[in-house]
Amino acid sequence: MDKIRLGVIYGGKSSEHEVSIMSADSVIAAVDPEKYEVVRIFISKEGWWTIAGQPLNPWDLRSYIDFALPILHGPNGEDGTVQGLLKLANIPYGGCGVLSCSVTMDKIVAKRVFASEGLKQAPYIAFSDADDVEAVMDEACRTMTFPMFVKPSNMGSSVGITKAHDREELKAAIELAERYDSRLLIEQGIDAREIESAVMGNNVLVCGKVGEIIPGAEFYDYDDKYFNGTSQLLIPAPISPEQEAEVLDMAKRAYKACGCCSFARVDFLMDKATGEIYINEINAIPGFTKISMFPMLMQAAGMKYPEIIDRIVELGYERYHAENHR
Repeated sequence: MDKIRLGVIYGGKSSEHEVSIMSADSVIAAVDPEKYEVVRIFISKEGWWTIAGQPLNPWDLRSYIDFALPILHGPNGEDGTVQGLLKLANIPYGGCGVLSCSVTMDKIVAKRVFASEGLKQAPYIAFSDADDVEAVMDEACRTMTFPMFVKPSNMGSSVGITKAHDREELKAAIELAERYDSRLLIEQGIDAREIESAVMGNNVLVCGKVGEIIPGAEFYDYDDKYFNGTSQLLIPAPISPEQEAEVLDMAKRAYKACGCCSFARVDFLMDKATGEIYINEINAIPGFTKISMFPMLMQAAGMKYPEIIDRIVELGYERYHAENHR
Protein backbone atom coordinates (compact mmCIF):
# COMPACT_ATOMS: atom_id res chain seq x y z
CA MET A 1 0.00 0.00 0.00
CA ASP A 2 1.34 3.41 -0.99
CA LYS A 3 2.00 5.91 1.74
CA ILE A 4 -0.31 8.89 2.08
CA ARG A 5 1.48 12.12 1.21
CA LEU A 6 0.50 14.08 4.31
CA GLY A 7 0.88 17.82 3.87
CA VAL A 8 1.34 19.45 7.27
CA ILE A 9 0.55 23.16 6.84
CA TYR A 10 2.00 25.37 9.55
CA GLY A 11 3.41 28.81 10.41
CA GLY A 12 1.02 31.42 9.08
CA LYS A 13 0.44 35.14 9.29
CA SER A 14 -1.16 35.23 12.74
CA SER A 15 0.47 36.21 16.03
CA GLU A 16 0.41 32.48 16.91
CA HIS A 17 3.00 31.69 14.23
CA GLU A 18 5.55 30.28 16.69
CA VAL A 19 2.95 28.13 18.46
CA SER A 20 1.93 26.66 15.10
CA ILE A 21 5.55 25.66 14.45
CA MET A 22 5.77 23.92 17.83
CA SER A 23 2.47 22.10 17.25
CA ALA A 24 3.50 20.99 13.76
CA ASP A 25 6.84 19.65 15.02
CA SER A 26 5.00 17.58 17.64
CA VAL A 27 2.57 16.19 15.06
CA ILE A 28 5.30 15.34 12.57
CA ALA A 29 7.31 13.57 15.27
CA ALA A 30 4.26 11.41 16.07
CA VAL A 31 3.26 10.48 12.52
CA ASP A 32 3.67 6.80 11.60
CA PRO A 33 6.37 6.76 8.88
CA GLU A 34 5.05 3.42 7.62
CA LYS A 35 1.73 5.07 6.70
CA TYR A 36 2.64 8.63 5.78
CA GLU A 37 5.17 10.57 3.80
CA VAL A 38 5.22 13.95 5.54
CA VAL A 39 5.38 17.01 3.31
CA ARG A 40 6.17 20.19 5.23
CA ILE A 41 4.26 23.21 3.92
CA PHE A 42 5.41 26.34 5.68
CA ILE A 43 3.65 29.72 5.54
CA SER A 44 5.82 32.68 6.47
CA LYS A 45 4.68 35.55 8.67
CA GLU A 46 4.25 37.54 5.46
CA GLY A 47 1.94 34.87 4.02
CA TRP A 48 4.32 33.25 1.52
CA TRP A 49 3.91 29.49 1.05
CA THR A 50 6.96 27.25 0.68
CA ILE A 51 7.58 23.54 0.27
CA ALA A 52 11.04 22.15 1.07
CA GLY A 53 12.21 25.76 1.27
CA GLN A 54 11.03 26.56 -2.26
CA PRO A 55 8.22 28.97 -3.20
CA LEU A 56 4.85 27.28 -3.61
CA ASN A 57 1.69 28.35 -5.34
CA PRO A 58 -1.09 27.07 -3.04
CA TRP A 59 -3.14 26.08 -6.07
CA ASP A 60 -0.41 23.59 -6.98
CA LEU A 61 -0.75 21.72 -3.67
CA ARG A 62 -2.67 18.84 -5.27
CA SER A 63 0.48 17.90 -7.14
CA TYR A 64 2.45 17.39 -3.93
CA ILE A 65 0.05 15.98 -1.34
CA ASP A 66 -2.85 13.56 -0.98
CA PHE A 67 -4.19 14.92 2.29
CA ALA A 68 -3.72 18.24 4.10
CA LEU A 69 -3.42 18.68 7.84
CA PRO A 70 -3.61 22.38 8.74
CA ILE A 71 -1.82 22.99 12.05
CA LEU A 72 -2.42 26.72 11.98
CA HIS A 73 -3.61 28.76 14.96
CA GLY A 74 -5.48 32.04 14.83
CA PRO A 75 -6.53 34.19 11.85
CA ASN A 76 -5.52 33.16 8.33
CA GLY A 77 -5.53 29.48 9.18
CA GLU A 78 -7.96 28.54 11.92
CA ASP A 79 -10.72 30.83 10.65
CA GLY A 80 -11.87 28.92 7.55
CA THR A 81 -9.65 30.68 5.02
CA VAL A 82 -7.18 27.84 4.42
CA GLN A 83 -10.00 25.30 4.71
CA GLY A 84 -11.84 27.10 1.90
CA LEU A 85 -8.73 27.03 -0.26
CA LEU A 86 -8.31 23.29 0.31
CA LYS A 87 -11.95 22.63 -0.49
CA LEU A 88 -11.76 24.61 -3.73
CA ALA A 89 -8.53 22.78 -4.62
CA ASN A 90 -10.35 19.45 -4.06
CA ILE A 91 -7.90 18.32 -1.39
CA PRO A 92 -9.19 16.27 1.57
CA TYR A 93 -8.09 17.75 4.88
CA GLY A 94 -8.24 17.17 8.62
CA GLY A 95 -10.06 19.31 11.11
CA CYS A 96 -13.20 21.43 11.12
CA GLY A 97 -14.68 22.79 7.91
CA VAL A 98 -15.06 26.32 6.58
CA LEU A 99 -18.22 27.20 8.50
CA SER A 100 -17.23 25.79 11.88
CA CYS A 101 -13.73 27.29 11.69
CA SER A 102 -15.20 30.71 10.90
CA VAL A 103 -17.82 30.51 13.64
CA THR A 104 -15.54 29.25 16.40
CA MET A 105 -12.73 31.67 15.53
CA ASP A 106 -15.04 34.64 16.05
CA LYS A 107 -15.85 34.77 19.77
CA ILE A 108 -18.85 37.05 19.31
CA VAL A 109 -20.49 34.83 16.67
CA ALA A 110 -19.68 31.69 18.68
CA LYS A 111 -21.29 33.18 21.80
CA ARG A 112 -24.46 33.90 19.85
CA VAL A 113 -24.53 30.31 18.59
CA PHE A 114 -24.01 29.02 22.14
CA ALA A 115 -26.88 31.22 23.31
CA SER A 116 -29.17 29.79 20.62
CA GLU A 117 -28.35 26.31 21.98
CA GLY A 118 -29.20 27.42 25.52
CA LEU A 119 -25.64 26.94 26.83
CA LYS A 120 -24.72 28.92 29.95
CA GLN A 121 -22.17 31.70 29.44
CA ALA A 122 -20.62 34.48 31.48
CA PRO A 123 -22.26 37.91 30.88
CA TYR A 124 -20.56 39.93 28.14
CA ILE A 125 -20.75 43.02 25.97
CA ALA A 126 -19.84 42.90 22.27
CA PHE A 127 -18.75 46.08 20.50
CA SER A 128 -16.47 47.44 17.78
CA ASP A 129 -13.66 49.96 17.68
CA ALA A 130 -16.05 52.34 15.92
CA ASP A 131 -18.27 52.53 19.02
CA ASP A 132 -17.99 55.17 21.75
CA VAL A 133 -15.50 53.57 24.14
CA GLU A 134 -16.57 55.68 27.11
CA ALA A 135 -20.20 54.67 26.58
CA VAL A 136 -19.19 51.01 26.29
CA MET A 137 -17.21 51.24 29.53
CA ASP A 138 -20.17 52.98 31.21
CA GLU A 139 -22.40 50.05 30.21
CA ALA A 140 -19.81 47.52 31.39
CA CYS A 141 -19.45 49.22 34.78
CA ARG A 142 -23.23 49.44 35.14
CA THR A 143 -24.01 45.81 34.22
CA MET A 144 -20.91 43.95 35.43
CA THR A 145 -18.39 44.05 38.25
CA PHE A 146 -14.59 44.05 38.23
CA PRO A 147 -12.55 42.14 37.37
CA MET A 148 -13.52 41.95 33.70
CA PHE A 149 -11.78 40.39 30.72
CA VAL A 150 -11.29 42.26 27.46
CA LYS A 151 -10.77 40.12 24.36
CA PRO A 152 -10.32 40.57 20.61
CA SER A 153 -13.13 38.65 18.93
CA ASN A 154 -10.81 36.91 16.45
CA MET A 155 -7.68 35.66 18.16
CA GLY A 156 -6.53 32.55 19.97
CA SER A 157 -4.04 31.41 22.62
CA SER A 158 -5.12 34.31 24.88
CA VAL A 159 -3.37 36.80 22.58
CA GLY A 160 -4.60 40.34 23.25
CA ILE A 161 -6.62 39.33 26.33
CA THR A 162 -6.32 41.39 29.51
CA LYS A 163 -7.85 41.08 32.96
CA ALA A 164 -8.97 44.54 34.07
CA HIS A 165 -9.44 45.38 37.76
CA ASP A 166 -10.69 48.96 37.41
CA ARG A 167 -11.86 51.46 34.80
CA GLU A 168 -8.34 52.67 34.01
CA GLU A 169 -7.15 49.13 33.32
CA LEU A 170 -10.33 48.49 31.33
CA LYS A 171 -9.53 51.34 28.96
CA ALA A 172 -5.93 50.17 28.52
CA ALA A 173 -7.18 46.63 27.89
CA ILE A 174 -9.52 47.84 25.15
CA GLU A 175 -6.67 49.75 23.50
CA LEU A 176 -4.54 46.58 23.54
CA ALA A 177 -7.33 44.39 22.12
CA GLU A 178 -7.92 46.91 19.31
CA ARG A 179 -4.43 46.15 18.02
CA TYR A 180 -5.62 42.66 17.12
CA ASP A 181 -9.21 43.09 15.96
CA SER A 182 -11.89 45.68 15.27
CA ARG A 183 -14.55 43.56 17.03
CA LEU A 184 -14.16 43.23 20.79
CA LEU A 185 -15.63 41.71 23.93
CA ILE A 186 -15.83 42.73 27.56
CA GLU A 187 -16.64 39.67 29.65
CA GLN A 188 -17.55 39.33 33.30
CA GLY A 189 -14.65 37.90 35.25
CA ILE A 190 -15.52 34.81 37.27
CA ASP A 191 -13.45 33.29 40.05
CA ALA A 192 -13.42 30.03 38.17
CA ARG A 193 -11.61 26.78 37.55
CA GLU A 194 -10.53 26.32 33.92
CA ILE A 195 -11.95 23.08 32.55
CA GLU A 196 -11.23 21.65 29.10
CA SER A 197 -12.60 18.81 27.01
CA ALA A 198 -11.63 17.14 23.73
CA VAL A 199 -14.14 15.99 21.12
CA MET A 200 -13.54 13.92 17.98
CA GLY A 201 -15.94 12.80 15.27
CA ASN A 202 -18.13 13.83 12.35
CA ASN A 203 -21.47 12.26 13.22
CA VAL A 204 -20.62 9.89 16.06
CA LEU A 205 -18.75 11.86 18.71
CA VAL A 206 -16.07 10.54 21.06
CA CYS A 207 -14.73 12.58 23.97
CA GLY A 208 -11.42 12.46 25.77
CA LYS A 209 -11.06 12.84 29.50
CA VAL A 210 -11.98 16.16 31.08
CA GLY A 211 -8.98 18.15 32.31
CA GLU A 212 -8.31 21.16 34.50
CA ILE A 213 -5.67 23.87 34.17
CA ILE A 214 -4.19 25.54 37.23
CA PRO A 215 -2.71 28.74 35.75
CA GLY A 216 0.73 29.88 36.85
CA ALA A 217 -0.22 33.48 36.08
CA GLU A 218 -3.35 35.38 37.14
CA PHE A 219 -5.09 33.69 34.23
CA TYR A 220 -4.02 31.14 31.61
CA ASP A 221 -2.26 33.55 29.25
CA TYR A 222 -0.08 33.06 26.17
CA ASP A 223 3.26 32.65 27.99
CA ASP A 224 1.70 30.32 30.55
CA LYS A 225 0.27 28.13 27.78
CA TYR A 226 3.42 27.67 25.78
CA PHE A 227 6.62 29.00 27.31
CA ASN A 228 7.08 29.46 31.06
CA GLY A 229 5.82 26.04 32.16
CA THR A 230 4.35 27.29 35.44
CA SER A 231 0.80 26.05 34.89
CA GLN A 232 -0.39 22.65 36.08
CA LEU A 233 -2.53 20.27 34.04
CA LEU A 234 -4.78 17.92 36.00
CA ILE A 235 -6.01 14.94 33.96
CA PRO A 236 -8.58 13.83 34.82
CA ALA A 237 -9.97 16.95 36.42
CA PRO A 238 -10.90 16.54 40.11
CA ILE A 239 -14.62 17.04 39.54
CA SER A 240 -17.66 14.90 40.32
CA PRO A 241 -19.07 12.38 37.83
CA GLU A 242 -22.15 14.61 37.51
CA GLN A 243 -20.01 17.64 36.68
CA GLU A 244 -18.00 15.63 34.17
CA ALA A 245 -21.21 14.45 32.50
CA GLU A 246 -22.47 18.05 32.30
CA VAL A 247 -19.20 19.26 30.76
CA LEU A 248 -19.22 16.51 28.12
CA ASP A 249 -22.89 17.06 27.30
CA MET A 250 -22.32 20.79 26.84
CA ALA A 251 -19.18 20.10 24.79
CA LYS A 252 -21.06 17.86 22.37
CA ARG A 253 -23.97 20.28 22.07
CA ALA A 254 -21.63 23.20 21.37
CA TYR A 255 -19.60 21.12 18.87
CA LYS A 256 -22.74 20.18 16.95
CA ALA A 257 -24.28 23.66 17.13
CA CYS A 258 -21.19 25.18 15.51
CA GLY A 259 -21.11 22.49 12.82
CA CYS A 260 -17.77 21.11 13.99
CA CYS A 261 -16.33 17.91 12.59
CA SER A 262 -13.12 15.88 12.90
CA PHE A 263 -11.85 17.33 16.19
CA ALA A 264 -11.91 20.35 18.49
CA ARG A 265 -11.24 21.38 22.07
CA VAL A 266 -14.11 22.87 24.07
CA ASP A 267 -13.26 25.07 27.06
CA PHE A 268 -15.30 25.86 30.15
CA LEU A 269 -15.26 27.92 33.34
CA MET A 270 -16.47 26.39 36.60
CA ASP A 271 -17.42 28.90 39.29
CA LYS A 272 -15.36 28.03 42.39
CA ALA A 273 -18.09 29.11 44.78
CA THR A 274 -21.19 27.64 43.13
CA GLY A 275 -19.88 24.90 40.85
CA GLU A 276 -21.84 26.49 37.98
CA ILE A 277 -20.39 25.54 34.59
CA TYR A 278 -20.13 28.09 31.77
CA ILE A 279 -18.98 27.43 28.23
CA ASN A 280 -16.06 29.65 27.25
CA GLU A 281 -15.02 28.82 23.68
CA ILE A 282 -14.24 26.17 21.05
CA ASN A 283 -10.80 25.81 19.48
CA ALA A 284 -11.16 24.36 15.97
CA ILE A 285 -7.41 23.68 15.71
CA PRO A 286 -6.23 23.26 19.30
CA GLY A 287 -2.56 23.25 20.21
CA PHE A 288 -0.66 20.03 19.53
CA THR A 289 2.53 20.72 21.44
CA LYS A 290 3.83 18.21 23.97
CA ILE A 291 2.06 20.12 26.77
CA SER A 292 -1.17 20.84 24.88
CA MET A 293 -4.45 19.70 26.39
CA PHE A 294 -6.18 18.19 23.34
CA PRO A 295 -3.75 15.33 22.65
CA MET A 296 -3.23 14.77 26.37
CA LEU A 297 -6.98 14.44 27.00
CA MET A 298 -7.40 11.98 24.13
CA GLN A 299 -4.38 9.98 25.29
CA ALA A 300 -5.85 9.84 28.80
CA ALA A 301 -8.95 8.27 27.24
CA GLY A 302 -6.85 5.50 25.72
CA MET A 303 -5.72 6.80 22.31
CA LYS A 304 -2.03 6.88 21.50
CA TYR A 305 -0.71 10.05 19.86
CA PRO A 306 -0.17 8.40 16.42
CA GLU A 307 -3.72 7.00 16.63
CA ILE A 308 -5.06 10.51 17.11
CA ILE A 309 -3.39 11.55 13.84
CA ASP A 310 -4.72 8.43 12.09
CA ARG A 311 -8.25 9.18 13.26
CA ILE A 312 -8.05 12.81 12.11
CA VAL A 313 -7.04 11.58 8.65
CA GLU A 314 -9.84 8.99 8.60
CA LEU A 315 -12.43 11.59 9.58
CA GLY A 316 -11.12 14.00 6.95
CA TYR A 317 -11.44 11.39 4.20
CA GLU A 318 -14.89 10.44 5.51
CA ARG A 319 -16.11 14.03 5.19
CA TYR A 320 -14.42 14.47 1.79
CA HIS A 321 -16.10 11.39 0.32
CA ALA A 322 -19.48 12.33 1.83
CA GLU A 323 -19.30 15.85 0.35
CA ASN A 324 -18.24 14.58 -3.07
CA HIS A 325 -20.83 11.80 -3.30
CA ARG A 326 -23.84 13.58 -1.86
